[in-house]
Amino acid sequence: MSAPAASGTAASGGAPAAVPGSADPPPGAASHAGAVTRADLVSRYGQLEPTSWGFDGPGVLSRLPAGDAAIALTFDACGGPQGNGYDEALIGFLRERRVPATLFLNSRWIAANPAVARALAADPLFELANHGTRHCPLSVSGRSAYDIPGTRDVGEVVDEITGNRAGLTGLLGRAPRFFRSGTAYLDDVAARIVSDLGERFAGFTVNGDGGATFTAGQVHSAVTAAGPGAIVLAHMNHPAAGTAAGIATAVPRLLDEGRRFVRLSEAVP
Repeated sequence: MSAPAASGTAASGGAPAAVPGSADPPPGAASHAGAVTRADLVSRYGQLEPTSWGFDGPGVLSRLPAGDAAIALTFDACGGPQGNGYDEALIGFLRERRVPATLFLNSRWIAANPAVARALAADPLFELANHGTRHCPLSVSGRSAYDIPGTRDVGEVVDEITGNRAGLTGLLGRAPRFFRSGTAYLDDVAARIVSDLGERFAGFTVNGDGGATFTAGQVHSAVTAAGPGAIVLAHMNHPAAGTAAGIATAVPRLLDEGRRFVRLSEAVP
């Protein structure tokens, strides 16, 4: 996500609708069997019209499972001409305080920061996740978000997910478990495709830094307001933003209140 959302919490672009076809396998089943291909997914979903657009859809994880009182900090590294930076102060603070986080890396950011990406992959404090190949909103019909063009069809949705997954798999030695699109927008058909490819779409509960536009004080206010089970979205590719400074004051306050932090994989089976 590289542009600010309108509010501090996730919003829906419409109620997710079930995709017809009782013969379809459950989400992720084909992938886990190693049988799903790009052609399979184009055949399965290519004629379907999406019925929702926003931050929610089938299988989207927008908060931790019920009963989990932890907070999950997630940081996007979006890549591209305006987004290849590295917030070393933010990552250094998390390491100093031993605060785990899930880092969503885009393929362009990895290409621009290969040594940093390798170091993050080797650090057990962090979990690396898939932030797409071109940082596109995930659409089967070419919808855009924040003036960023989305994927145009089912094939491009698949490519947006699998292109970067291949690179992350090489980096990690295993496939990433979680995916978040550029801008965090998706439609309900694209949400099903993410699941069928064996990844879980990670949305958010709290917009922690407004697409890296918030001041440190705004970041502090947003993050300290995160309740039990919240998934906080912020950014690690804009070192000049207020993210690092805001996180550095918000996290100690939350720790003093007895909150704990987890990587997404620690909370989601």
